[in-house]
Amino acid sequence: MNLVDIYRLMRNAHIQAQSIVDTIPEPLLVLDNHHCVESVSRSFYDTFQVAQDETLGRPIYDLGDGQWDIPDLRHLLENVITKSMAVIDYEVVHEFPNIGRRTMLVSAHRLFQPDRSSQSMLVSIVDATLSRQREAESDMLVGELRHRIKNLLAMVQAMARQTVAEGRSGVEYRDDFLGRFKALVTAHDLAFGQPGEIGLRTLIEKTVAPYAAGEKKIIVEPGPAVTLAQVQIVPIGLILHELATNAVKHGALSAPEGQVRILWDVSKDSAPKLGLRWQERGGPPVTPPATAGFGTRLIDFVATRELGGRVELEYLPSGLSLEIVVPMP
Repeated sequence: MNLVDIYRLMRNAHIQAQSIVDTIPEPLLVLDNHHCVESVSRSFYDTFQVAQDETLGRPIYDLGDGQWDIPDLRHLLENVITKSMAVIDYEVVHEFPNIGRRTMLVSAHRLFQPDRSSQSMLVSIVDATLSRQREAESDMLVGELRHRIKNLLAMVQAMARQTVAEGRSGVEYRDDFLGRFKALVTAHDLAFGQPGEIGLRTLIEKTVAPYAAGEKKIIVEPGPAVTLAQVQIVPIGLILHELATNAVKHGALSAPEGQVRILWDVSKDSAPKLGLRWQERGGPPVTPPATAGFGTRLIDFVATRELGGRVELEYLPSGLSLEIVVPMP
């Protein structure tokens, strides 16, 4: 074997080694013991959109706009060659030139040599931006779910405590409580159990359908298309259930000629508001109660605290009239 053959073997080995490095999708750098760049993978140039003359021979701390010039990272890299210590997934969050804000995980290992005399290190970089975003979104969803369950259980507990038990049979209490609970479940399922958006008209029709004994008992008037935010669906569903339940027991739906009209509109000012009206006619004579019952307190609480709006309630001779006004999302 002559010198030409040896050169050819060495050149082929170098090309193969570089091909292996360039095939790896993560950016790679080889640094000398002064932390200057000796070798660069193709993916490094592609990822950071830089040229060879901007990278080779320069200290890693001078690359870009100094995004790797971090005291803690410097300290860790100083120990890689001198103490054979590895750096694993050091997180760098930076507004990188040419590519924008990214989260990069930096790892570094001393290059292996059989005699353990290597004076170079291999630095690998992983773009963890999307995975970190997914983790943050997952944490947010878990937190939202925990908050939602907490609120749901608190609402169930309040309904159990506030549903009147004195002077009533167990069956009456059960039916009253389960009616409210079913409305809560139905509204919650509409809000979170179905993909896509929910319109106000859909929520109204699904909520009052069990109470519409006849075609003309509950009339849902035409109104503008309103898409509800998730946080609005459960509260509005509960309000409609309370109104319908009261109408069946004491109001317009308890009389043969009684009727309920539901209508709504949206204000056109700079901060649009939804006005949802419930009007009863043809029922028994209406008189204001001496004290507010749980249903009335629930409606007021939900409209003001949950929806950030207000309630206007009138006990008219012709029948109960109620309007809730809430901000549009």
